[in-house]
Amino acid sequence: MLQILGQRTELCDGVTRRESMRIGGLSLFAGMTLPRLLAASEASSVRREGTAKSVILFNLLGGPSHQDMFDMKPDAPAEIRGEFEPIATSLPGLQICEHLPTTAKWMHKASLIRTITHSYNAHNPLAMMTGFDQGENGQLAAKATDPPDIGAVCQYLNMGPRELPGAVCLPCYPGWGEATMYPGIRRPGPYGGYLGSQYDPLFSVCDPTFDREPSRAYYDPVRPMGEPQMPSVGELPAMTANRLDRRRSLVSQLDDQFKTASDSGSLERMDGFQQRAFDMLTSSETRRAFDLSEETEELRDRYGRHLIGSSMLVARRLRERGVPFISVHAEIFGRMGHSYDMHENNFGMLKNENLPVLDMVYPALISDLEERGLLDTTLVVVMGEMGRSPRVNRNAGRDHWPQCGFSLLTGGGVKQGMVFGSTDKEAAYPATDPVSPGDVVATIYHLLGIDPHMTVPDLQNRPVAIAHGGNPIRDVIA
Repeated sequence: MLQILGQRTELCDGVTRRESMRIGGLSLFAGMTLPRLLAASEASSVRREGTAKSVILFNLLGGPSHQDMFDMKPDAPAEIRGEFEPIATSLPGLQICEHLPTTAKWMHKASLIRTITHSYNAHNPLAMMTGFDQGENGQLAAKATDPPDIGAVCQYLNMGPRELPGAVCLPCYPGWGEATMYPGIRRPGPYGGYLGSQYDPLFSVCDPTFDREPSRAYYDPVRPMGEPQMPSVGELPAMTANRLDRRRSLVSQLDDQFKTASDSGSLERMDGFQQRAFDMLTSSETRRAFDLSEETEELRDRYGRHLIGSSMLVARRLRERGVPFISVHAEIFGRMGHSYDMHENNFGMLKNENLPVLDMVYPALISDLEERGLLDTTLVVVMGEMGRSPRVNRNAGRDHWPQCGFSLLTGGGVKQGMVFGSTDKEAAYPATDPVSPGDVVATIYHLLGIDPHMTVPDLQNRPVAIAHGGNPIRDVIA
């Protein structure tokens, strides 16, 4: 949310902090210091041109079952291989799950990484969005001591059009749908962390509807319907010029932090930051990206009228406008389920809900980007925070298994028709070419033209590499 200096509980024009989050959805101010601003300016000046102009990340929150999707083991015992059969794909020699038939037609375009391994056992995308896999297991709330994610670094480097946010999170912040179970939950991952909350993404809001009650809580997912919305999408267009002018006073409060700054160049940089903050707060282009009425009915149907499909279509519209980093998260909606955390009914959840949705939105996005000439400059990443255990449990589920998982990369400068790494006969551990979350994040940074070994200051102003020691996976880079 917007954070204004001082101890007031309301903003200077009488808008509460809660309302300020609805108006902008951007944490633009907190944590900015002159050294951080100058460091960001210096880093952005040396960034090279990347093959990927934007990244669209689809986070399969909960831990997707890799051995039931992209690393099937049909010759393993029944308690390992599960219920599904493999099918051929457009990439000779590669088989994937029978319930991903449309995805199978696009595998010749993708790079599939099968050997992501780490020990961070937590249902959040922190490791896969930051490269840092040494966090607190089970962490449910984002902390100021967390590292910044890829989107935060993009904003730190001042990437993207001036009037648009550098990062957007759809359809809501991870954990929003679980508030009734865990009050205050806000799963770590898509945040500015120790760079400051001014580098948080714009978080959209949603109000999903459900057409039935689940037969059992959590493990009979009901498809959420609806569209992501920009906060205050109905209020901003009605704001008068006078109100907009007064809202500039929110930005001007930043001046108090810099009263001792005497270098004129530094002050000029600060003015630029202030102006961009205001531009993003009031941008009509950002609001327009959320207006799906501009799309054809046929394309809406291709993506699906559900919340994930609509979010993915908004992601494509944001990419068209040059937003560098967009993440879409498969949110958990309390007892309605709809996550990949499949301790029970693993095969039913995959067959009846999760795989049909993935098999709709991923091909729709890839084909749409290709038709618009955007796929070569857009990196699409499908991943989860972990895989699932090799052995099916007594509840027909699979349990947590960070020791092995996958990531699917398409477009944006990755090799086409590439399978990297192999696992053992149970898909339990990497047999060749183990990959860390830091390596995946470093690869994304490299494709964006960002040096993954670049450092940013933590809360003690110590330099920390943005990919946390990860290195680009050269074999998947074209």
